[in-house]
Amino acid sequence: MDNGNVAAKSRPARRRDPDGTRLAILEAARILLAKDGPEGLSVSQVAQLAGVNRGTAYQHFQTREQLLKATAAWVSEKLCLEVFGNPALSNENARGDPWGVAQHLSEFAMENTELGRVWLFEVLSSSRPASDPFWKQYKKRFEEFAKTDFAQSGIDIEVLSVIMIIGAFLWPVWAGAHAKPPKERQQLARRYASEIVRLSMYGTLHPEYFPEIAAELKKIPAGAARGRGAKTRAPAED
Repeated sequence: MDNGNVAAKSRPARRRDPDGTRLAILEAARILLAKDGPEGLSVSQVAQLAGVNRGTAYQHFQTREQLLKATAAWVSEKLCLEVFGNPALSNENARGDPWGVAQHLSEFAMENTELGRVWLFEVLSSSRPASDPFWKQYKKRFEEFAKTDFAQSGIDIEVLSVIMIIGAFLWPVWAGAHAKPPKERQQLARRYASEIVRLSMYGTLHPEYFPEIAAELKKIPAGAARGRGAKTRAPAED
């Protein structure tokens, strides 16, 4: 009697879970991207980290480029939730104020530097950027804003959107070279958000419609490492 064959027959077949496998591969790709950036990514490395057969990984993603595109799509979905909130919530809970959008975008970019960089270059190099959920919604917000009385006239929506997005995702590259501790990086995220709001207030907005934000900005010294809601730092004694 062949005991090996008996054992093989009695062993329950491993349940196939293509969706679960795909998620595991994408999660491994995000970990490697956050650690080493897109330059060090490969399907074989991702398969090893995800604990799946390399052939199985290639069935889901034949090339490194496909992995990058799938990761960029995930980043876009996360951006929509982090910056604009859950669309299923009421308008009262929606993130629509200028400061809130700038702050949430800056924080996400700072916490996801490499993943954000992957997403940014995918969008910038795409022939159809409108197919990206976050870019589409972000640009649409500017288009809707430009039609209101709050906006200055003659705004170039496409140029403005690109400038704001590039700044948000390249500022963390600067921060990574100048601030390593998480607390310092958070301060730099707040500084970026504050300056973007300041530029918007006196470039694309009519500040008289936003007196509370204008008053808040006047309290923030140039280059101060703090943002909305932060406590005022007492001056150092001589």
